[in-house]
Amino acid sequence: MNTKEEKNILEAALLCAQEPLSLQDIVNMFMDGNSMNRQVVADRCRLLLEELKQDWTGKGLELVQVANGWRFQSRAEMKPYLERLRQERPPRYSRATMEILAIIAYSQPVTRGDIERIRGVAVNAQSIRLLEERGWIETIGYREVPGRPALLATTAQFLDDLGLKSLEQLPPLQALQEMDIDPS
Repeated sequence: MNTKEEKNILEAALLCAQEPLSLQDIVNMFMDGNSMNRQVVADRCRLLLEELKQDWTGKGLELVQVANGWRFQSRAEMKPYLERLRQERPPRYSRATMEILAIIAYSQPVTRGDIERIRGVAVNAQSIRLLEERGWIETIGYREVPGRPALLATTAQFLDDLGLKSLEQLPPLQALQEMDIDPS
């Protein structure tokens, strides 16, 4: 198989995938069962991904790496035009829900009590439930104190939806404080 065929296969897989494809998924797609060296195939796939990324430079879509793998997405400058196609508006979250999400993102893992201490008010269970249903937060364990409160953290879906590879790509807290959002 030549490079052009490999890139066409990879491009088709990425464009047709419902979710980001991990490097492992991509490597598995190219493994033929013969005695291929997995590391050699992985290195080849990384090279193909970088070439595809370059091939799509300057187009309406871009190939990006997010927390769960690689995906094609529309470029940011396309957003105003694409929004005109969507009749349904995405859900809007209350300021309190967004504050809770920010606290979890910047201070994780946290308990509901930690959030209440930081915000200075009780946490509405509906806000936590909305964020869990959206797939942005999850319980990752329990604090070893009386009552064993749940520890909340953000998910890979949260990172994917924001187009981030890791939490380190979140804006610095100072930028949020200037916008009058204080997660700590």
